Amino acid sequence: MAPDLIAPSILSADFARLGEEVDNVLAAGADIVHFDVMDNHYVPNLTIGPLVCEALRKHGVTAPIDVHLMVKPVDRIVPDFAAAGATFITFHPEASEHIDRTLQLIRNEGCKSGLVFNPATPLSHLEYVMDKVDMILLMSVNPGFGGQSFIPATMEKLRQARTMIDASGLAIRLEIDGGVKAENIAEIKAAGADTFVAGSGIFSKGRDEDPHRYDSIIRQMREAMAGVGR
Repeated sequence: MAPDLIAPSILSADFARLGEEVDNVLAAGADIVHFDVMDNHYVPNLTIGPLVCEALRKHGVTAPIDVHLMVKPVDRIVPDFAAAGATFITFHPEASEHIDRTLQLIRNEGCKSGLVFNPATPLSHLEYVMDKVDMILLMSVNPGFGGQSFIPATMEKLRQARTMIDASGLAIRLEIDGGVKAENIAEIKAAGADTFVAGSGIFSKGRDEDPHRYDSIIRQMREAMAGVGR
């Protein structure tokens, strides 16, 4: 069974001191830095680009960086994020004219590739490209903004995706993004997820309790998942 990975989304971090925020959350036990890239075109919001990714690498961040592209078109920006230090690059099938080509491009640039599925996007896009996917990311909210509530129907979709991954025999991570918190993370894991994106559930709540430490939030998540099978 793949280890459980916690991936704080920097969308909810304090951007005035982003390097420190990322250092603190990794020191508190997080595994992956999750990057939400929005273009005010594919989604109704505008966030960050490759320069911020590169800046974190120059700052000294060595943990995997998981770049979730909510942009259209996709292919033009992939090499820039690869050069900036991305580990994973995931994108939405609706944002690519040629899904197979984009997945190959990501891998050719030296990164791990993934597909992202909105709440109403069918998993059938995976049927012919499972061998080119390292990560499947299910959105449990509609993309564009942080702080939304988990959409319950995602649980069944998680179970379906887990069945597909297990049947393939491939080492594909199953990531969930949106409304993840200590109170529901055990149920989400039981449905099949092994990689958990949490933005406001870590950064905002952590700042409310202590502006410099996120240990207690991440510890609560780990404790909630302990002993839960997939």
